[in-house]
Amino acid sequence: MNRFNQLISPRFVYRCLNRLLPWCLSFSVILLLLGMGLGLFGVPPDAQQGDGFRMIYIHVPAAFLSLGIYSIIFCCSVIYLVWSLKIADICAKASASVGALYTLIALISGALWGKPMWGTWWIWDARLTSELVLLFLYWSYLGLRLSIREEKRAAKAAALLAIVGMIDIPLIHFSVEWWTTLHQGATLLKFSKPSIATEMLIPLLIMLAGFSFFYGTILCIRMRSELLKREWRSLWVSEIVLNIQLNTKA
Repeated sequence: MNRFNQLISPRFVYRCLNRLLPWCLSFSVILLLLGMGLGLFGVPPDAQQGDGFRMIYIHVPAAFLSLGIYSIIFCCSVIYLVWSLKIADICAKASASVGALYTLIALISGALWGKPMWGTWWIWDARLTSELVLLFLYWSYLGLRLSIREEKRAAKAAALLAIVGMIDIPLIHFSVEWWTTLHQGATLLKFSKPSIATEMLIPLLIMLAGFSFFYGTILCIRMRSELLKREWRSLWVSEIVLNIQLNTKA
């Protein structure tokens, strides 16, 4: 138990985030540049959609991670409510803004892709509508945390909202199977019958990894800031500030 408490202590987590940050940043830059290069110049046009299909390399990773990040927030919220682990709440709070950004990117890129393919920017399709609801959930989560001054009350209220909102995740995923929809079926999670050629799939997986590492980069930065904000009276934070001052003078 003592070992576990050390692993989830703010000081230990802060040190881990410091070590992870440069790796996440480096991998995100390399993978995003590589994925975009392959997606734009290394893959032939699609037989039906032509060059318009290349929007997949932005839309699919953003949409995939919009669901994945919300699932992380859900898990962290459950952990926080059950065990009151401060680190879980900090992770959930730091993840929400990135999740909202990816959801917005998914909606905008979907509209840009849908216009030439469907002939319209938007339609109240089951997949599109449920993804829009997810964006509202992210914004509601962030707004709720900002509207309540007391940190613990804000954390509990936001955690409850995240848990209730989790119902939207399976609705988004299975919407193309449960209802008649213009949106195509699964691409990444369709391993039994691949719906994308291998030469197109490889850049897509690289972009997904790049988007994931970018999320990790922002998560490290935001969690570090939140830890310093909440632990500013702690001795280990004072030591960090002192070291920065000494290095500055030197």
